[in-house]
Amino acid sequence: MELIGDYHVHTKYGHGQGEVKDIIATAERRGLQELAITEHGPSSWTLIKLGVKSLKELLEIKEQIQRYSQEYSDLKVLSGVEANIISSDGELDVPESLIAELDLLLVGLHLWIKPPHWRAAKDLIFDNTIGYRLGLKSKDEIRYNNTRALLAAIERYEVDIITHPGFQLDIDTVELAKKCKEENVLLEINNKHDQLNTDFINTAAQTGVKFVVNSDAHRPEGVGRVDSAFQLIREAELDLGQVANVVLK
Repeated sequence: MELIGDYHVHTKYGHGQGEVKDIIATAERRGLQELAITEHGPSSWTLIKLGVKSLKELLEIKEQIQRYSQEYSDLKVLSGVEANIISSDGELDVPESLIAELDLLLVGLHLWIKPPHWRAAKDLIFDNTIGYRLGLKSKDEIRYNNTRALLAAIERYEVDIITHPGFQLDIDTVELAKKCKEENVLLEINNKHDQLNTDFINTAAQTGVKFVVNSDAHRPEGVGRVDSAFQLIREAELDLGQVANVVLK
């Protein structure tokens, strides 16, 4: 198998390492045809801030991409964002006006975000970490609410890719895959996170949804490196016709 595009890459603008130019140069050296730099939205937090410091940094990245693309003409470089779902109704931490200026919208359901209000904190953080342990919500209820947040985001925005589905937050595979198939959204097979397994891939694949393989690289040397994701595809015996950015050599 050969990867022709890597659409999930981070830089020093977030919690990654490496300049935009270093990321682009590595992608071209690795023979990729396309690359997307998709930094986290501003609501990504743990003990430190993981996303961009301000929304304007997404446009700064876009400006650098446009400048360096002239030097690396064999590679198509796209600007994007890995936006965070910040409420159960699918709200993202990047406004639609800014999304419209970017080439790709990746959406991730992350546990560690800075929520906009107490309800979001309860639904997305408290319930998933403490609530079910205290018996305040069942795992089925929490799984339903997590899935509902993803489906709502897909309905509200023109999403291109759902990143690492099921990472940290349990979701309904079939319902998510059905919605992605309906709205022409790609499900990511992420090389960095190992929450996916062959059962997930095969269950989702039965809906006819398409997948995309991404490195989720946080430093230049990781760009285009997807060995773990490729191994998972082989184990699942996934039809490559359902994978948007992988071809047979």
